[in-house]
Parts: sequence; C-alpha cells; structure tokens
Amino acid sequence: MSKIRIATTSLAGCFGCHMSFLDMDERLVALLEHVELNRSPLTDIKHCGPCDIGLVEGGLCNTDNVHVLREFRDNCKILIAVGACAINGGVPAMRNHFTLRECLEEAFLNGVGVENPQIPNDVELPLLLDKVRPLHELVHVDYYLPGCPPSADEFLSVLGDLLEGREPALPKKLLHYD
Repeated sequence: MSKIRIATTSLAGCFGCHMSFLDMDERLVALLEHVELNRSPLTDIKHCGPCDIGLVEGGLCNTDNVHVLREFRDNCKILIAVGACAINGGVPAMRNHFTLRECLEEAFLNGVGVENPQIPNDVELPLLLDKVRPLHELVHVDYYLPGCPPSADEFLSVLGDLLEGREPALPKKLLHYD
C-alpha cells in the first residue's frame, strides 16, 4: 500500500501549530506508518513536491509567504489552513491597524532600545505585504483546522478521516477557536 504524502509549512505565525502537531508524541510514529512527509521541518525539504495533503499554518505577511503558499496549492491535492493565523491572520494581523510605514518606523527607528536606527533594505529580505492576509484570500483552501493552536487530537481526527477517505468532521468536543 502506498503512503499518503503530506507537506507542512509555517508562514507568518509562531510555529505553535507545528509544535501541537508534534504533541501527538508516540501517535506520530503510528501515523508515519501511513504517511510520508514531504516538505516539513522534520525532513528539511525546501520545496513542496506533489502531495496529497498540505498543512499550512500562519498568515501571509511577505512575498516569500505568497510564493510558498502558491507552491503548496499547486502541488497539494488537499490544502488545510491550520490555526487562527492561517484562517484569519491571527496575532500577526494586529499590525493591520497601522500602515506598513508606521510599523517599520516603530520597530526600526523609534522603538524602545533601538540603536543605529535604520529600516532594513536588503535584496535577501522578502518584501512585506501592506497587510497580513489569511490564506483563503490568495488561494482556495479545502479545509480549516481552527485553534491557536489546534490540539494534536484535532490533527489526528482530520488526518484520520482523510486517510480513511472520509470528509473531515471535527467532533464538537475537539472544535475550539481559542
């Protein structure tokens, strides 16, 4: 039997959803009997190849995030927005109440403890978007896994349904939006 290929990435967020995914502990070993990880922090693969499922946490705050998300959408049959940041921008979207210029000036010119004030300007840095955006504003998202972060049980429930060929349905006891 061939394994289901899964890719994961973290965009503008705190990486908490990936940590929650790892909270499966020994259940992760059982899951790996049925899945193969493509791009993931566990594999250090830099680009998403053809996959069955893409798990994307974090919102879109810069051009690199946009590129990675488009690569995932192009290569993943099923794309899942994981966590509050991917679904509605989460905490990173708090900057949306200010202009990008105001944010940069506060962080790099006028912030407490700033020494040698200058706004970074290097070709190696991805350009910031004017606002932090949720994933569905750029690409089609097939499923949403809410939470901040979603629990390991939520990951297992959704992945278990998909592995069994069922439409994912989180039991009410697992569904939360905090």
